[in-house]
Amino acid sequence: MKINEVEQRIGITKKNIRFYEDQGLLSPRRNKENGYREYSEEDVRTLEQIKLLRKLGLPLEEIRLMQSGRSTVADSMRRHLVTLEREKENLSQSEAFCSRLRSEEGTLADLDAGKILSEMEALERSGTAFQNKHQYDVRLSYVAPVVVTVLMTLLMAGLLVLMIWGMQTDPEGMPPLFFMVLMLLIPLLVIGGVVLALLQRIGEIRKGEMDDARKY
Repeated sequence: MKINEVEQRIGITKKNIRFYEDQGLLSPRRNKENGYREYSEEDVRTLEQIKLLRKLGLPLEEIRLMQSGRSTVADSMRRHLVTLEREKENLSQSEAFCSRLRSEEGTLADLDAGKILSEMEALERSGTAFQNKHQYDVRLSYVAPVVVTVLMTLLMAGLLVLMIWGMQTDPEGMPPLFFMVLMLLIPLLVIGGVVLALLQRIGEIRKGEMDDARKY
């Protein structure tokens, strides 16, 4: 069956299905004639298993261990229960601080954040892990694509300048007009392509598609 059918049948988006393929958790065969993926009932069953385990919060590596036979379902669940218990304790600590702050009267300006942070840091040293939402700031996701775009644009711009300089230095040795236009057009197309790719990537980041793919 085609990926659209699998998406409708299981409720996993095409992006998520391809994500699991990239992670090596799913290996559908490809049609030799057109190269399209063809999903079997076994692939559907595998995706159902992945969806179930991801909904329970198991990491990809744990699923990979089970698929390879290096871990049983029971062993993985025992480890996951330990993780969940730890997370439960961490949430309890967060709940206690939130309850404490709820009883505070006054504005944010009156809050002694330094004192509370010191208490939290002491708990962290003893093993508690607070959520630290700032670590997931989506702005960090923009850095790599922007850097690649800037570097590629500078490289192509430099190539353009070099070609124009060469043409001005030796006008008699210039290639035919059609070839010259083609040579100048290639760097411009590359620049346009990387800028377009950057805009698409920014759109994906804003929609949270990468995070969605890692959920299930």
